[in-house]
Amino acid sequence: MAVTAHSSEHPRQDAPRSAIETVFRIESPRLVAGVARIVRDVGIAEELAQDALVAALEQWPQAGVPDNPGAWLMTTAKRRAIDLVRRRERYARKLQEMGRDLAAAPPHVDEPAEPADPDDIDDDLLRLVFTACHPVLSAEARIALTLRLLGGLTTPEIARAMLVPETTVAQRIVRAKRTLAAKGVAFEVPYGAEREGRLGSVLEVIYLIFNEGYAATAGDDWLRPSLCEDALRLARVLAGLMPREPEVHGLAALLELQASRAAARTGPKGEPVLLADQDRRHWNLPLIRRGFAALARAHSAAPGAAGPYALQAAIAACHANASSYEDTDWSQIAVLYELLAARTPSPVIELNRAVAVSMASGPADALRLVDALADEPALKDYHLLPSVRGDLLVRLGRAAEAREEFERAAGLTRNERERELLLGRAGECG
Repeated sequence: MAVTAHSSEHPRQDAPRSAIETVFRIESPRLVAGVARIVRDVGIAEELAQDALVAALEQWPQAGVPDNPGAWLMTTAKRRAIDLVRRRERYARKLQEMGRDLAAAPPHVDEPAEPADPDDIDDDLLRLVFTACHPVLSAEARIALTLRLLGGLTTPEIARAMLVPETTVAQRIVRAKRTLAAKGVAFEVPYGAEREGRLGSVLEVIYLIFNEGYAATAGDDWLRPSLCEDALRLARVLAGLMPREPEVHGLAALLELQASRAAARTGPKGEPVLLADQDRRHWNLPLIRRGFAALARAHSAAPGAAGPYALQAAIAACHANASSYEDTDWSQIAVLYELLAARTPSPVIELNRAVAVSMASGPADALRLVDALADEPALKDYHLLPSVRGDLLVRLGRAAEAREEFERAAGLTRNERERELLLGRAGECG
């Protein structure tokens, strides 16, 4: 039964508005996706979804919240989209009757049933994922547009999450929509080689969003949990939409397992707690189980051919399986990093492999690997290079050199919490 609003009491008057805002935040990705399939323009689709929200704000306080508010919003938005297409068709016909040279009008779109087919909505949502993460956009624009259309975040929320001004975020989103329209990006799921290439962009955007929340590159906070939650939600949605793609499950597994440690990664005052010092009793067991299940799905979808995300998830699984830092299967992790480096060569992966080697074979072997990365251009201003080197020097008893490395690392990081941690480690070196 619908919940009727009463104007005589403020709490009851606010109830429909609160329900509208909650439902719209949940349903907005599906609304935009469903409408974009009709109008073939993400920017217009978002405007029509907002029109449906306005209609709800006008009608629900008097008529009450519908039994199926998501379907109500979808039907309202799609009706407006169909009206827009029909107006375009009528206008095109009039121009043709006047003898003007005009491109063919878009095909007639039949009005959808109420409520729309859930499977059809999922297909539309998948199209929206690939459109928002199209490689024609910059990485920053893809992240902003994905958080807006699929994460349901407002412009101020995205600005706070990415630590940039609201105007910058607004400009990125507007330009991204214009670019998609100007380039004629089709609202579709690609297939074959193009799909494989575009899927990489989709996974990368979700991975970048999670990483920014898991270890913030700048600002006063070490963690930004809301970003991790947004990325994790997107990964789960994508895994449900693409159940046969092993790397989709690999990414989902990686994020589940990484997120399981979140509560143990900060101390009482928000200070960073390194993996070696974490209280594993605070690790989230349900998330670990979800991660293992997703990793199993990745392996079954591509047995014997793990991709980069599945390999990283396997590394995270080694940590999750260990009862302590020292009991971790570091030899296996070093092997996995070696496989990962063969799949996607990267100096950052080599640096991570050196950490595993230091635990499996000793700091001296690892220091040689780290020193070999000293001239890598990609690591020139990467604060974790001197940080790792400092840790190895401490274990080798070379405290004075370690202090210099930690101070250098502190000067390179843009995160205040991490800077405090690194300066603290420098101070411990005496």
